[in-house]
Amino acid sequence: MTALVRVANCFPPVTTSSELLTPGVPGYPARLIALGWTPELRVRGVLAANGPAVAIVGARAASRLGMDRAHAAARHLAERGVHVVSGGALGIDGAAHRGAIRSTTVVLGSGVDVAYPARHAGLFDQIIANGGALISMMPDGAEPRRGSFVARNPLIAALADVVVVVEADRHSGSLTTARAATKLGRLIVAYPGSRGCDELLRTGAAIAEEPADVERGLAGEPRMPKWADDPELQLIRAAHDGGARTVDAIAAATGLPVRTVLRGLPLIERYS
Repeated sequence: MTALVRVANCFPPVTTSSELLTPGVPGYPARLIALGWTPELRVRGVLAANGPAVAIVGARAASRLGMDRAHAAARHLAERGVHVVSGGALGIDGAAHRGAIRSTTVVLGSGVDVAYPARHAGLFDQIIANGGALISMMPDGAEPRRGSFVARNPLIAALADVVVVVEADRHSGSLTTARAATKLGRLIVAYPGSRGCDELLRTGAAIAEEPADVERGLAGEPRMPKWADDPELQLIRAAHDGGARTVDAIAAATGLPVRTVLRGLPLIERYS
């Protein structure tokens, strides 16, 4: 038995009964049917069936800046009729759920009748009371295990139109949600400043520096990192990826003036 399971035995049970959703039952998510992915789902509360949805995910051990970004983005979206999906974890997830408290779904790595993490039991009750939902692919009574969080991450991506990663290191579980989003054809948006997010930006994610940037991505007008649309910066990027590291080496490889390399290199290195 893992340490996680030993802690899980202390999680307070939730007495409210759940509903089983299967394909063909009213309320089953149309997004999942469209993907041809139809797992059985357990739900507490009211699952949003229609309208735009954005997943907001990130680190559990998040910075204050990351928490503020997640809360602000979720609140901004919810005020504009967008549903917010996240994983109910500490850190970024919790901040997102609180920001969108009247329009949010929690995708759990446990049964929907098991409050995990325990300190979010009150938050989950508040979400239900405000018309939101808890959802899981696991049966009632199932306690969280290490693999269950990674297993639930594709469901987070599948229930959204856009996946936003606010803060993550390079080994963060939230990056598995981003990888699932790519496979499902969802747009990925990342805030700069953490290693995992900067890697996402380097490999094609749209950039967000304020809540309106997330809204732009949802509207089909994502804001891309500056270097992605600048031919000179693309040349610097290619030279940098090819092994040129000094200003003189990049200038020689690209034929660009040194002043252009000096202007562009800090931006390129940020997402390397």
